[in-house]
Amino acid sequence: MLDPFTLVIIGIVIALAFDFGNGFNDAANAISTIVATGVLTLPQAVMLSAFFNFVAAFVFTTAVATTIGSGMIQPEVVTPAMIIAGLIGAIIWVYGASFLGIPVSASHALIGGYIGAAISGAGFSSIISDGILLILAFIFIAPVLGMISAFLFSALVYRIVRHSSPHSVNEHFKKLQLVSASIYSLGHGTNDAQKTMGIISILLFSGGWLGETFYVPFWVIILSHTTIALGTIAGGWKVIRTLGMRITRLRPFHGFCAETSGAGVIIGSTLLGIPVSTTHVISGAIAGVGVTRRVSAVRWKLALKIVMAWILTLPVTAIVGGIAYFGVKALVG
Repeated sequence: MLDPFTLVIIGIVIALAFDFGNGFNDAANAISTIVATGVLTLPQAVMLSAFFNFVAAFVFTTAVATTIGSGMIQPEVVTPAMIIAGLIGAIIWVYGASFLGIPVSASHALIGGYIGAAISGAGFSSIISDGILLILAFIFIAPVLGMISAFLFSALVYRIVRHSSPHSVNEHFKKLQLVSASIYSLGHGTNDAQKTMGIISILLFSGGWLGETFYVPFWVIILSHTTIALGTIAGGWKVIRTLGMRITRLRPFHGFCAETSGAGVIIGSTLLGIPVSTTHVISGAIAGVGVTRRVSAVRWKLALKIVMAWILTLPVTAIVGGIAYFGVKALVG
């Protein structure tokens, strides 16, 4: 039987492994468009995104972390074994998808694994229904918002530049895409790193390390942002290729519109404390800018496969997390 201190340390290490995998898979969200359009090389884009993933630690509040830590599962019933089991379910899905080049939602993998483990350990009564329903709703709302906002924004920008020469437009938007990719990376860092912050904080709370009130320690904020930035540096080329080159053909104009629109949706959700999938948002935004050319410009069969992976994420990780709970509980006593 493991002592409580060791169990919490193991949980933190596993949470950071998930955070690294999150940055690895989600590197594509922030840099796929800027690489696909040829504005930056892959190493340059990765370093740019990693930098702003880390800087986000000093810009936004921890509202999303609070939602993850205390807005989904009743905090008083959470145990380290539940959290570790939930992380195991999420890690298996995220790392497997990254290896196959499938852009999945690391956020929903974490949420699904955590919910499944909590149900196995404390029953359905442990679920905070309002928090879960909000997250479930944004599985569908987030990519639609990304698509609609990108479509409208790119149509507006097109009207502004329609009398300019293609060469001039291309050169101007190459520069602007550096700004939009940076802002998107900032939004990605704050929303996604906060999910790991919330998990580590509730782990500390369940182990009695935070006292009677749940909060997110500053060292957890820095550690989570550093880890997701390192994961971004190691980001997977397969996922970047799927998002940036296979859904639709992108030019700097389209990349700028997709990144700017996606960043707006993510940052707005972060300020409201809503954990969203940055993968869902940027995929919807890329499809949105593709539709401005023509509907057939989007490879809808590929998009459908990605959507199917999204739909499977929550139930699959919940099942794996639920099963893993019994194994973890038996292991730790």
